[in-house]
Amino acid sequence: MPTPNRTFDLSVEDLDLIEAALRRKKRALNEAQLVGADTADDAADQLKDIHDLLGRLHNQKTFYRPKQSVYVSG
Repeated sequence: MPTPNRTFDLSVEDLDLIEAALRRKKRALNEAQLVGADTADDAADQLKDIHDLLGRLHNQKTFYRPKQSVYVSG
């Protein structure tokens, strides 16, 4: 049985495209839930999965912080 590929060669632009597509799908599912589609439970499960995946992608990012000066956010 083949093993899954655990290394990926994705650029920042690739990840931006994936995040944008997930956000569009999330928005469409949310709108479908508001309309009252028959598959509201399935949409809720998909929304949770997409939200979790977007969170994991966000947590893997490394944000810039200056090394020599005091960091002040905002």
